[in-house]
Amino acid sequence: MINGKRIIAIIPARGGSKGIPNKNIIDLCGKPLIAYSVEEAKKSKYIDRVIVSTDSLKIKEVSLNYGAEVPFIRSEELSSDSAKSIDVVIDCLQRLEDTYDLYDYVVLLQPTSPLRMCEDIDSAIERIVEFKSKSLVSMCEAYQNPILMRTIEKDRMFKIVDCNKSNLRRQELPKFYIFNGAIYISSVEMIYSERAFVNDDTIPFIMDKERSIDIDEPKDIVLAEYFLKRRSYI
Repeated sequence: MINGKRIIAIIPARGGSKGIPNKNIIDLCGKPLIAYSVEEAKKSKYIDRVIVSTDSLKIKEVSLNYGAEVPFIRSEELSSDSAKSIDVVIDCLQRLEDTYDLYDYVVLLQPTSPLRMCEDIDSAIERIVEFKSKSLVSMCEAYQNPILMRTIEKDRMFKIVDCNKSNLRRQELPKFYIFNGAIYISSVEMIYSERAFVNDDTIPFIMDKERSIDIDEPKDIVLAEYFLKRRSYI
């Protein structure tokens, strides 16, 4: 809780994964992938409850072992490839409301962001409360600057971003940021009224690139392992 506001962390983790089988519980430096998100959420000064929403009994078992709550098994309908995270969150909130367990903010933590730390989560919560905003999204500087990118049509190049500064040195180019998928925070009011985590008034929370690694392909596992091992030696 912060400033009288109750906060719940929801970690969505379905069992099916085409790119990396059993992705959410693959071993990463000796721990299941989802354990990193559960452990950091549990360390938060502000989060009142940490819930994993899953359709998998194996993920449920792993999540419980690392301290999360799994009060229900997600329906098959909300566990397909086409299921949206916002619907998963609404499903969870409605189930909790049936037991009169109400919250002001939802922190959505994707289990595929193992480098995200408790300090990031708490700083993001402090920021959204300080700004009295309805939503916040974590971002990091883009790995590639779109000013340097071109589309190609009929052997001709076309700019993606129209900028007269394209002749500047790389260090002098303006910065661009992308969603890193690590932290989404929205008021329950906005989740119900807009069925979205992000709108035109969403505020950014900037994270560094290392903590922004998202496990999507096998190569991402290698990169995450490298930074996790380096972190343990610092």
